Amino acid sequence: MFMVPGSNTVVRVNGFARVTTDAALGRSFEMNGRNPRSVIVIRIGEIYTQCARALMRAKTWASGDESAGLPSAGEILAAMTDGEEGGRPYDDAWLARAKSTMW
Repeated sequence: MFMVPGSNTVVRVNGFARVTTDAALGRSFEMNGRNPRSVIVIRIGEIYTQCARALMRAKTWASGDESAGLPSAGEILAAMTDGEEGGRPYDDAWLARAKSTMW
């Protein structure tokens, strides 16, 4: 399960992972002039969004949202279904859907 500080979107990924020390791949994750020594490469078999109820009720995040630049749940769903589901309409309706189904 991956959690990004500030975001109540929780995504569970099932698949296979491996750690690599490939320098070229590491350079693609450069941040502030530094490269990681290793990178986790994940081959996704299944991906699910998880219920955000606990995070929202607990007001888990005291800091800002660090999810800028990451795909939204709707974008992930659209990519996984070749555009048949998800996308911007899914994301736009999320808050209303959460309020009507989670409380």
